[in-house]
Amino acid sequence: MKKVFLMRHAKSSWKDANVPDHDRPVKKKGEKDVKAMAKMLKHKKHLPDLILCSSAERAKQTAVLFKKASSYEGKIEYNDKLYMAEVPDLIAALKESPKKAKSVMVIGHNPGLEALLQTLTGKVETLPTSSIAYISLPIEEWPEINSEVEGKLKKLWRPKDL
Repeated sequence: MKKVFLMRHAKSSWKDANVPDHDRPVKKKGEKDVKAMAKMLKHKKHLPDLILCSSAERAKQTAVLFKKASSYEGKIEYNDKLYMAEVPDLIAALKESPKKAKSVMVIGHNPGLEALLQTLTGKVETLPTSSIAYISLPIEEWPEINSEVEGKLKKLWRPKDL
């Protein structure tokens, strides 16, 4: 059994219209939300073994904020292919996760994360910024993950619910 945590990046700033989408930073509200989510996951003892993160600035900042607030000591892997990734890209990244990782968090973007959630669980849910979906997968090894795997949505946490 493997666990996947899908985390949408923190709320980002649109203040400067000249900043390319890839380079947009996290807003203060986003920082607050990520810290609250990180502390909640730590409290529930659900910290991942590995974090896979989009290369977008807002996603990278989300990962760093999450790491600090949760005292996460694992590895963060930044991947250009996760920027605005679609389901096949997200599954491909998960397939390459190390064997020893029992749980992996993906920090990325919509609509890809919502589509992956639906693909793996059959559930249609919204993932507002900083939300985390916890999915259990009936697989023993990461290469077994594909769009046919029927996982279970164990929990969905949204910042407004904390």
